[in-house]
Amino acid sequence: MSYLLRRLLRAVLLIAGVSALCFVFMQFAPGRFFDELRMNPQISPETIAQLSARYGLDQPLLLRYGRWIRALAQGDLGYSIAYNMPVASLLCNRAANTLLLTTIAMMLTWLIAVPLGVLAATSRSLDRLVATGSSLLVSIPEIVIAVGALAIAVRTRTLPVGGMRSLGFEGLSTWGSFRDLLLRMLLPVLILVVSGIAVIIRHVRASVLEVLEDPYIQAARGLGIRPARLLFRHVLPVAANPAVSLLGFSLAALLSGSLLVEVITGWPGLGPLMLEATLSRDLYLVIGGAMLSAVFMIGGNLIADMMLMICDPRIRTGAQDQN
Repeated sequence: MSYLLRRLLRAVLLIAGVSALCFVFMQFAPGRFFDELRMNPQISPETIAQLSARYGLDQPLLLRYGRWIRALAQGDLGYSIAYNMPVASLLCNRAANTLLLTTIAMMLTWLIAVPLGVLAATSRSLDRLVATGSSLLVSIPEIVIAVGALAIAVRTRTLPVGGMRSLGFEGLSTWGSFRDLLLRMLLPVLILVVSGIAVIIRHVRASVLEVLEDPYIQAARGLGIRPARLLFRHVLPVAANPAVSLLGFSLAALLSGSLLVEVITGWPGLGPLMLEATLSRDLYLVIGGAMLSAVFMIGGNLIADMMLMICDPRIRTGAQDQN
């Protein structure tokens, strides 16, 4: 229990550090939300000053940060200037779309990557093919994969692009609405899976190969234990620990990558919203989006730590010994 409490305390401190850095970076970033209004001769400086005072932009950095922390304790992330609505309600729907995309992409990535990594470690002929394909995918930047897939989808018209719903989706049946959502989700999910699968395959392969070279596995093999039983009963449980540790990092990588993919493919998640907020200098919306992304990433690492503690008794023993 103390192991999880230490991890949770570290996560809270990390989130606090992220929030402070967001305020500092936004303070020193060039430009403000009302700069374009100042260029309009029809808007008086007094009006701009009143708007700045209304949203608290005329206050010192520490005072604004303290007010935001007090509001955050009450579940208030601030007010979006551009959208003229609370940041929390604005982020809620977009975050749900991003989580839907990321969760499906992560499940498919691991369902494909783990068997391929195990097969690559146990089959020399397949190992060369998987190693070549994974090396090729690792060397291609994610943005190149995304733009290339988008260009193919647009030119061939095989997949719909942009948004979560087609025109006239209100008249579709339940199955038709579900099918329409799946088709529009297919392109961004495919990009995320192709971009992230190679790293997981290589890590799973390396973990399985390392366990296969251990002396007790060689001894068990010499005793005549069947390869399938040896693999599933002795190799995979031990090789699962590094894979579980990688789970949190893969979630963080998928989440950060999904923001870029959403912008390119037009998926209405946190990515396009964060881009618009950054370009318009919408202070509290940028900070709220960055905080929400940080919470998702840290939460993924916490889940991975909990799974690792459940799977590996040595971590529980080590945590008890430290107490």
